Amino acid sequence: MNNPSIRRKKATSAASNDSKKSSKSANDSLRENPASAIIDVPAVEVPELTEDEQSLRLHLERKVERAFFEAGKALMELRDRRLYRSTHRTFEEYCKDRFSYTYRHVNYLIAGSVIVDNIKMGTNSSQNEQAEEMGTISSQILPTSEVQVRPLAKLEPQQQQEAWQTAVQEAKGKVPSGRIVKDVVQRIMESTKIPNTYQIGEVCQILAKDNPELRGKGGCWAIVTQVNNFSCTVKTWDGECTVGVQHLRSFEYLPAECQQMQQICDRISRVYSSGLEESVQRFLESLGKLNRTYLTDLEAKVLSLLELETGG
Repeated sequence: MNNPSIRRKKATSAASNDSKKSSKSANDSLRENPASAIIDVPAVEVPELTEDEQSLRLHLERKVERAFFEAGKALMELRDRRLYRSTHRTFEEYCKDRFSYTYRHVNYLIAGSVIVDNIKMGTNSSQNEQAEEMGTISSQILPTSEVQVRPLAKLEPQQQQEAWQTAVQEAKGKVPSGRIVKDVVQRIMESTKIPNTYQIGEVCQILAKDNPELRGKGGCWAIVTQVNNFSCTVKTWDGECTVGVQHLRSFEYLPAECQQMQQICDRISRVYSSGLEESVQRFLESLGKLNRTYLTDLEAKVLSLLELETGG
């Protein structure tokens, strides 16, 4: 009566031994060839977004897209209304202390917001469509990063709109990268290049012409310190900058007059670099926009007094 039970135990033991052998064989095979391993991964069902979640995602994405645009608009208003004056002498100091922004970064953000407004205006006038919150104007794609619009600052407003539309087309209807925009701008500049006939030491007037990078420089005189293919590096009363030849106009001064302007520029720069109060900087700025090669007696006296005060 007990024999069947004994046979079953033996059969079970044999099956167990076969399983162990099979497992051992599989492990040996896995050690020899790990690439042949088969791993069972349980399927995980990802729930679809609800309508509310889809709406929230779109809202948050557009807030991210608007970040640089809103920052530029806010900084522009802070600067133009001088809302920093209760705590800081200059806008540059305020941005550095409050936001840890360099003056160049602030200028890029402000210039970018101006260009976006320009692109939106051009799209509205050409397509007669009403702007949505941000990100698109109907089928029109708008910039989502300051890096995308930075190259456009080199172009005139009308060219900016055309260049952006071309960049969107090259990106196959998506938001173009900064590299694509830069390539488009470079092609436009190459096709409309203006020969550079300026010389080092020549005195020119800066023509802003709605170029946001030249904001505040319009009307200033500048001395050419370096001649490039399509631009000049110039020295103004408050520092150096690079300006396209289309934004310069020569005063056609004689060599002696250019030398005299160089001396005046050096004197103003030394006083400006000392970091005096804003009222003094306004006076220096007024000297930086003179349309003559000399200072009046009163201007010369005030400048001399400031030099004594600053040790310049």
